[in-house]
Amino acid sequence: MSEDPVSPQHPHSQPIPPDCNVIQLHLHRLEMLFDPMDPSPWLSKDLQPRILERIVEGARDYPLNAPLALVIYADQMDEQLQDTHSVCDALRTNFAQLSMQARHRLRLHLRRGLISLMIGLTVLACALIGSKLLGEGTIASTLRESLDIGGWVALWRPMEMFLYDWWPIQGDRMRYRKLSRMPIQIHVQQEAPVRQGQA
Repeated sequence: MSEDPVSPQHPHSQPIPPDCNVIQLHLHRLEMLFDPMDPSPWLSKDLQPRILERIVEGARDYPLNAPLALVIYADQMDEQLQDTHSVCDALRTNFAQLSMQARHRLRLHLRRGLISLMIGLTVLACALIGSKLLGEGTIASTLRESLDIGGWVALWRPMEMFLYDWWPIQGDRMRYRKLSRMPIQIHVQQEAPVRQGQA
């Protein structure tokens, strides 16, 4: 994929290597990147959920090891955003925080999985011991089978957590980490209008 030209009025835009897969965004105003409901200062705000989803979905179109870059085209930049270099830093900070949050979710998930496994093994052991203590007869045989089935079913959830549920979280963590390090270019068609009373 060919390298996009760097806009001369924005010297902080990073050059994009030719082998990068480019995610493109087109916005009316650059501040649309950030969540207007977040009371933090502009460059400390979380990303707007719809924008975040578009970037992440764009990244999911490529393998985890594929190099990525982000190019944003905006018709206008509000004066509150200072400069495109600060906006790029804010974007990377957002993705770095998301990566840390995904890491925390993974650790919490594995901890819960370990607790669930201990509970499941305890239930299974009790069920197997209980089935051995039952006598003979139709009712005892039915109870024995029920205990055996119930004991093994108790392990279903922890096995699901360890075999299947953890890797999507790890994938998100790796993807966010990659997004926090990717080159970003911002092309603004025109700067914010001059306030009334200013020259």
